[in-house]
Amino acid sequence: MSDPAHPTKAQHMSDPAHLTYVYAVVPDTGRARTAVEDLRGVSGAAVTLLGEDAPPEGEDATPPVAFVISRVSSDEFDERTLKTRFEDLEWLEDIARAHHEVVQAIARQDTVLPLRLATLYQDDERAHEALTAQRHVFAERIGLLRDRSEWGVKLYIGEAGIPEHSAADGPGSTGTLSPGKAYLQRRRAQHSTREDHYRHAQEAAQRIDAVASRFRTHRVRHPAQRGELAGPEENVLNDAYLVPDDMTESFRAALDAVAADLDGVRVEVTGPWAPYSFAMPPPSPSEAPRTGVAPNGPAP
Repeated sequence: MSDPAHPTKAQHMSDPAHLTYVYAVVPDTGRARTAVEDLRGVSGAAVTLLGEDAPPEGEDATPPVAFVISRVSSDEFDERTLKTRFEDLEWLEDIARAHHEVVQAIARQDTVLPLRLATLYQDDERAHEALTAQRHVFAERIGLLRDRSEWGVKLYIGEAGIPEHSAADGPGSTGTLSPGKAYLQRRRAQHSTREDHYRHAQEAAQRIDAVASRFRTHRVRHPAQRGELAGPEENVLNDAYLVPDDMTESFRAALDAVAADLDGVRVEVTGPWAPYSFAMPPPSPSEAPRTGVAPNGPAP
């Protein structure tokens, strides 16, 4: 009887009604197989592993790897439909949440190499071919990520509001300013406060770099967030760090103290996350998925 977690070539049958959705690459272990049991992913589809065909004994010492997959409707996920669906923010949010929950569920049990949202192949056979072609690269990257997690570190500058009164026209002042001059003076005070905040942010960024370098093995710098993503504050640093799991408490404690004495700046530390920012670069054109978006490259 065949193992559903290790499909044979006979099971890699093409089904025109379905596409193969790939969430991640994992070491093909008992822990990974346990992690996907009863797990549901995109569109409520069951999650399984698509493993390699075992090489002849002694031929290849590379640990086996597997794709984490679901079968999804080709009507919903074919290339033409996806172009339209990616403009539907509600649908996109649902897919992103389901994708992320699968990846995080596995990350709690074993090493996971996340792939980009909507990584799709025409069928299991095409996915299996891609897995086999890239198995050495996948195994090497999984080795890099083993026993490590991603942590996000963001640095924000607070708003510098216009003070209601300056030293010249505040309570107890002997001088009287016209409304126009008082406003200009408050604007100058606001500008001065803003400059102080930027100076403190630069100092905080240097401290973060010095502290994180003691713990992280890799770093990825993302563009600062803008608009609604950043909120009322200004995001000036948006880094991701790959940190060994046995060092995370020390890492967090050290970063919590970075900006304690600096006015107008805030450091936000989030994690642990599956290592999205340290995933694979896109495959070569000959290995690219049949439909959808290629695996994600290093982002953080």
